[in-house]
Amino acid sequence: MKDLLFLALAMLPWMAHAQYKSQVWSPDNGNGTYQNPVINADYSDPDVIAVGEDYYLTASSFECFPGLPILHSKDLVNWEILSYALPHPYRGAMARGKGVWAPSIRYHNGEYYIYWGDPDRGVYRVKAKHPEGPWEKPVLVIKARGIIDPCPLWDDDGKCYLVNGWAASRSGFNSVLTVRELSADGTYPVGDPVIVFDGGNDNHTAEGPKFYKRDGWYWILCPAGGVAKGWQLAMRSKSPYGPYECKKVLSQGRTEVNGPHQGAWVHTAFGEDWFLHFQDKGCYGRVLHLQPVDWTSGWPIMGKKGQPVLTYRKPKSGSTVIMNPLESDEFNRPRLGLQWQWEGPYDPLFGMPMANGMMRLYTYKLVQRAGVGDVIRPAQQERNLWTAPNLLLQKTPADQFTVTAKIRFASKADHQYGGLIMMGQDYSDLVVERIGENFQLQQRTCIGADNKGKETVSVLATLKPTARDQIPYSPAIYLDIYLRMSVDHGKCRFAYSMNGKKFQDVGDIFTMKEGKWIGAKMGFVSEEINIQSNCGWIDADWFRVAK
Repeated sequence: MKDLLFLALAMLPWMAHAQYKSQVWSPDNGNGTYQNPVINADYSDPDVIAVGEDYYLTASSFECFPGLPILHSKDLVNWEILSYALPHPYRGAMARGKGVWAPSIRYHNGEYYIYWGDPDRGVYRVKAKHPEGPWEKPVLVIKARGIIDPCPLWDDDGKCYLVNGWAASRSGFNSVLTVRELSADGTYPVGDPVIVFDGGNDNHTAEGPKFYKRDGWYWILCPAGGVAKGWQLAMRSKSPYGPYECKKVLSQGRTEVNGPHQGAWVHTAFGEDWFLHFQDKGCYGRVLHLQPVDWTSGWPIMGKKGQPVLTYRKPKSGSTVIMNPLESDEFNRPRLGLQWQWEGPYDPLFGMPMANGMMRLYTYKLVQRAGVGDVIRPAQQERNLWTAPNLLLQKTPADQFTVTAKIRFASKADHQYGGLIMMGQDYSDLVVERIGENFQLQQRTCIGADNKGKETVSVLATLKPTARDQIPYSPAIYLDIYLRMSVDHGKCRFAYSMNGKKFQDVGDIFTMKEGKWIGAKMGFVSEEINIQSNCGWIDADWFRVAK
């Protein structure tokens, strides 16, 4: 029987006015102050809006689905995952790091809008009457190559303008921001782009612009200087087409918060101004910080005199709810928890929730039939998991934490394997693989997965099945096992247990590595290289994140 405490925690987000305080990172200090980061997880390129006393956030999702996460807060400090604006792919499978880049979210005429740039396709838009959805199907607003980071502004006269950056990898130039007019409904361009800012060398890599209007001024807030070492700019003009005067309003200074930039200015219902931005933390990805904004000088000076704060008083709010994004999952609902994403367009062959309170993950065939006449696709057994779309993963939630999963692995053929994985450009996993009539506990590690690196496999133990099918039709052997990953400042150690009480450390310590534009992600792997055999599977009973 499952632990009742974890069952209660898993159900909390579905209860009205519930609270959920993470064991591993909660920014609310409980005394009217908060600590940064307010979300210690990889929500890169964030944008935030205020609608009354509610705040809604979205962020880049690249090739992962569901995409375009929507997070909700009542105070800019406590956040929960609310929904996804892109539950299904808007185009075919995408390589790592492609797809949904740097979205912007806006509320206009009673509807929610999200624009994003696909660097290989152009500018897309979705909209909804409620942030929970349903969201309409994506509209291709501008078909183009190289346009990134779009943000609309509906002016007082009803006209709509769009600002965007450019990706040098596709266009051959960067550090340039352009503005053009869109139709009043924001669905197609009615004007040509105008360069309103060229960062040159002094403000190289200007990108990620956000468009606002305040007291008759048009404002563009954008980062420059690169993700890890950059800063935040503010620029203003009396015309959406410029010319703009520019000022640096946030930089690392003497703090430890590197690259404090790319985010959103929010003016609250309580008359306060705040800026939410990311910090690049390497293997952990781009985590979110909250800074106060001072307009006294006529410019939005952020943090404490332009340098990030680590602790500060909370924004004024009518809420006292403690709410952090969920990490653990008991798999007791007929759908996945919102913390999970697939590494590609979802296919039911990857797996499905079960009615008995488990999540089933089938062993995905890395070598696949074409279907007609069993023609075989090119073998992938010489590859690694970099292109595997069936990895079920979520973001890391803190610098230090432990993940434990209880699984039953069922295998119907040799070389079916599954377990826990820490995935990035380098990855390592702790899995069980069927070899003959037994299982091997293995650590599989790949360095340079994004560059065709090869896996190394270390056999850690031989384990006897805990159950066997007694019928002759496609019989399986089973292994009930507990798998664990412990993370401490970018280092990952594995352990296992046969009874859930006594764990044994195994394998080598793994140094985590970020993915393509995202942090390392943790979760389940379930694979095989067989062609003709029936699939094996993982039945995941629970996945628990703790100190």
